Amino acid sequence: MALGRERVLPRYIEDEMKSSYIDYSMSVIVSRALPDARDGLKPVQRRILVAMRDLGVHHDKPHRKSAKITGDVTGNYHPHGTVAVYEAMVRMAQDFSVRYPLIDGQGNFGSIDGDSPAAERYTEARLSAPAEEMLSDIEKNTVNFRPNYDESREEPIVLPALLPNLLVNGCSGIAVGMATNIPPHNLGEIVDAVVKVVDDADVAPEELLKVVKGPDFPTGGVIYGRAGIRDCYLTGKGLMKVRAKASIETQESGKESIIVEEIPFQVNKSSLLEKIADLVKEGKIDGVSDLRDESDREGMRIVVDLKKDAQARVVLNQLFHHTQLETTFGASMLAIVKERPRILTLKEAIEQYIEHRKEVIERRTKFDLDEAEKRAHILEGLRIALNHIDAIIALIKKAKDTETAKAELMAKFKLSDIQAQAILDMRLARLTGLERKKIEEEYLELIKLIARLKGILESARKIREIVRIEALELKKKYGDERRTEIVSEGVEFEVEDLIAEEDMVVTISRAGYIKRLPVTTYRKQHRGGKGVTGASMKEEDFIEHLFITSTHSYLLFFTTKGRCHWLKVHEIPQAGRVAKGKPIVNLIEVDKDERTTAVVPVKEFDEQHYLIMATRRGTIKKTNLSAYGNPRRAGINAIHLDEGDELIDAQLTDGNQDVVLAKKQGKAVRFNERDVRPMGRSARGVRGATLEGQDEVVGMVSVRRDGTLLVVTQNGYGKRSPLDDYRVTRRGGKGIITVRNTPRNGPVVALLEVVDDDELMIMTIRGQIIRLPVKGVSVMGRNTQGVRLITLDEGDKVAGVARVIAGE
Repeated sequence: MALGRERVLPRYIEDEMKSSYIDYSMSVIVSRALPDARDGLKPVQRRILVAMRDLGVHHDKPHRKSAKITGDVTGNYHPHGTVAVYEAMVRMAQDFSVRYPLIDGQGNFGSIDGDSPAAERYTEARLSAPAEEMLSDIEKNTVNFRPNYDESREEPIVLPALLPNLLVNGCSGIAVGMATNIPPHNLGEIVDAVVKVVDDADVAPEELLKVVKGPDFPTGGVIYGRAGIRDCYLTGKGLMKVRAKASIETQESGKESIIVEEIPFQVNKSSLLEKIADLVKEGKIDGVSDLRDESDREGMRIVVDLKKDAQARVVLNQLFHHTQLETTFGASMLAIVKERPRILTLKEAIEQYIEHRKEVIERRTKFDLDEAEKRAHILEGLRIALNHIDAIIALIKKAKDTETAKAELMAKFKLSDIQAQAILDMRLARLTGLERKKIEEEYLELIKLIARLKGILESARKIREIVRIEALELKKKYGDERRTEIVSEGVEFEVEDLIAEEDMVVTISRAGYIKRLPVTTYRKQHRGGKGVTGASMKEEDFIEHLFITSTHSYLLFFTTKGRCHWLKVHEIPQAGRVAKGKPIVNLIEVDKDERTTAVVPVKEFDEQHYLIMATRRGTIKKTNLSAYGNPRRAGINAIHLDEGDELIDAQLTDGNQDVVLAKKQGKAVRFNERDVRPMGRSARGVRGATLEGQDEVVGMVSVRRDGTLLVVTQNGYGKRSPLDDYRVTRRGGKGIITVRNTPRNGPVVALLEVVDDDELMIMTIRGQIIRLPVKGVSVMGRNTQGVRLITLDEGDKVAGVARVIAGE
């Protein structure tokens, strides 16, 4: 101010900040972080390739020091630090970062474990063959140039890019307020898509999805689900689930190992191993005994050894869920189009490449045409000279200097300045007959070339055909097999995927307590043993339901009121052997006067199976299993009951089985379930057995195997009888004797279909449990009393019986 030369202009700070930030952001977007849609390169990458071309380090030439290359890049084109340039250069050379590396590196260029590359003074590099396709014909005025930062030379604004680099190598970059993350692809698939668009510019975008299956990552892996791929290609953005390629191997010792041979793109293998080790140490992943990296020059191999009792599939799912063996690739196909950032669909990205190639071919053709016409013009002059050689020689000999000779040649033979100069520069050797013939042949070839080049420039179809031919030639030279596998099914984890599948004993008491325990909790005993305590009950409570099922199954709870509730087995709390469990009312919503009377384990709800139900008053009903696939939290109606009746059992069938209804007083009715037509959920059902006096139905068996029928009475006696002893009748009959109802036996409690390999679990109302083999129970005729199965304390009675099938 004092000198009078400075001026201070008032300006609101918000306006200054807005203007400056926009300038900064546009600089980052256009000049640093985002690729050009035409060649798929950021400015620093383009400058590296151009500088290496200037140095002549082609793919068939010796490597040059990386320090020399980065020095030339920064000195001639990129006025920034060599560290940033070297980092970009290293990435372009890493075969685990780039699908088709543009730089052929020699030395330590880093590893998939996250190891840093050696310093630039120790490594060497040269252009790769695909990189030279990016630079091909750049000398033929195919692209525009601009002055470099100090105007000492010119640099290309974009490369000719015969290689569709944007799609085959992808790109990632964070700008200001936006980011790009374009996945790499298989060259063969992209070329096929280019050909498809060249042949039919109006091809539907969906048609391209049949050609381009999906991203093809350099590290392989497996993409699960096509929805994210479809979103990416049709909208420019999409989320894709990518998993490692893993398999399960069995060792000689019988133990299993998980072998990982490919990991998701951009995952650091060393960090992945550390994460797995930490999770095992913290107990979040169970069943792992050892972890090691056996990767070598032949490829990746991560080995996860499992404990003997571990389930490999569950451990693998836990690894997918908790580690980067599964990642989400968020695709955002953002690129610079006409100096503006733009989200591109797959077809738009291909169209950008094709339009760029058409412009390159047109400019290349014009350049070649200009060169051909210049040469033809000179040859026309030489032909004139050869036809008048004697006169021309005489004229030149008489001329006092070169300029005079040129002027006289131009005047006498109507030559141009260029033609006259070419004649003056012509050597005497060109006067031989052979050389004259060569000139004529060259001239004729040039005339044909000029006609062909003009034909190309006059025909848009011919230019498109050249795009097509050159792309197919590129595929022939560099095309390779797809590395990334694509699986159609989605990969959303269910809770069951993370839970080991194992058999469980589920018990439900009359008071409404439920729990689950592993089958292995109970030791096997011989017939007549005392058993072990399975639950600690109040005196007025007793076990009413007991069965074996899997943690991955669903439970359908049927209540005495004919309603159905739905629960997953793993959601049932696991309790100790003597614990009473958790109130079932905390897990499913049932009325106070309603209790569970049947529980059916179901793996999946399909159309091929049925639920057959029996009521205490002898009604039977059959409904398709699929009708029960989506019960509400408050339950759904399973059967309409008459006043005073209640549901006693429900079982799963295939629609063709025989059904046996056992009555309390010792009789049973056998009929084929085809006698019962399928009905809706709210239907009443039909008569299954005729009852006399105070009799009632106490059990139901759907015959599945060629076995025997086991009947168990309240006082702990039982027997097996051949199925053939129970003749098949029509439904609704009175039945035949299955066991004598005597004071020793007491009323019938349960009826089961069994074979010799089965085992039984019997529980009493006081909580005693015994596990015994079925083959220890004698096979007797129907009209007998049976043998003792369990020794009961005074006042104790049998409450429930379940079958354990060998091998389940």
